[in-house]
Amino acid sequence: MHDKLLSISESKALRGIAIFGIVLHNYCHFLRFAVKENEYTFTAGKPQMFLHKLLALDSNLFVHFFSFFGHYGVPVFLFISGFGLVRKYEQNLSVVNQGASIQNGVSIVHFIKSHYLKLLRLMFLGYIGFAIVCYLHPHGYHGYTPGRVIAQLLMYINFLPNPDRIIKPGPYWFFSLMLQLYIIYRLLLYRRRSLYVIILIVVCWLVEAVNYPAADVGGVILNRLRYNFIGGMLPFGLGILYARHGIELHRHDYISVLVISAIVVFAGSFAFWSWLWVPAFVVTGAVATVRLIPDRFLKPCVWAGAISSALFVVHPITREIIISMSYRGYVYSGIIVYLLVSVAMAYLLIFLLKFIKV
Repeated sequence: MHDKLLSISESKALRGIAIFGIVLHNYCHFLRFAVKENEYTFTAGKPQMFLHKLLALDSNLFVHFFSFFGHYGVPVFLFISGFGLVRKYEQNLSVVNQGASIQNGVSIVHFIKSHYLKLLRLMFLGYIGFAIVCYLHPHGYHGYTPGRVIAQLLMYINFLPNPDRIIKPGPYWFFSLMLQLYIIYRLLLYRRRSLYVIILIVVCWLVEAVNYPAADVGGVILNRLRYNFIGGMLPFGLGILYARHGIELHRHDYISVLVISAIVVFAGSFAFWSWLWVPAFVVTGAVATVRLIPDRFLKPCVWAGAISSALFVVHPITREIIISMSYRGYVYSGIIVYLLVSVAMAYLLIFLLKFIKV
């Protein structure tokens, strides 16, 4: 049953779709005219503005769409991560580390250490590259301090005040989030009853739900929550549950899931409490999409998924360099150059990572 849920190609395709959304979002939402997203907190006027642009058939609708929705690539990544952890550590006993101190199949210390080092190896060169570009750029970020650098490298920076102002490059908040979820998985969810996953999802949702932005001094508390595991537990937990209990559906069922998911993602973006559940339907819609599209048409997404980690690391650097093209009015030329250079940089990073072992 589990082998039919998501093939390796489909998992890579999901990553490809996710990274495409993230990379475009992190460029488009920096353009002043673009409709801004509701990612870490909720503002009712933003979906209303997106609807206005949609109905007006704005010439920059592509930019508005990815600025507003592109960040939902993150929940897709979290879903795949939860799914992959179960497949690797619960449904394949060959991964047990030989010679380590084993508890319930996988050493806690080895698990956390190995995943931290993998994240650090991936992040390190990109972090240095971005700092250099900012140093050379007259208007780049120059707010690095020893404390912030250490917090980023040890991946606890998301817990500090004003994370959206001190995490540079901004997308690197994801590394701390992933480390948190790895720790939670190993300590609380690994080979435990799925009821624990459901309870944790509900508790995290309740913590977010009681911090309604209007009563939260502009959403400060909610903003901090969503930078950390509380904001990512829903799609991550769904990945765990899908790996354990998912079933293969008929084609017409996937079509229904895709249509319903698209409707809920759009309509749910207009109200706070429904917005909290939108990531779940982003995930169901993405899974239904890759299950419906024939493998031969998924190849571009599979290719992007294979380099998605490297693309994630390098795209803030290329954005910092190239976005001035779009500022000067060459909006789509800038986007095309940005994508091409990001892909080239991703392959360069993949090559350099061969010399860094953990």
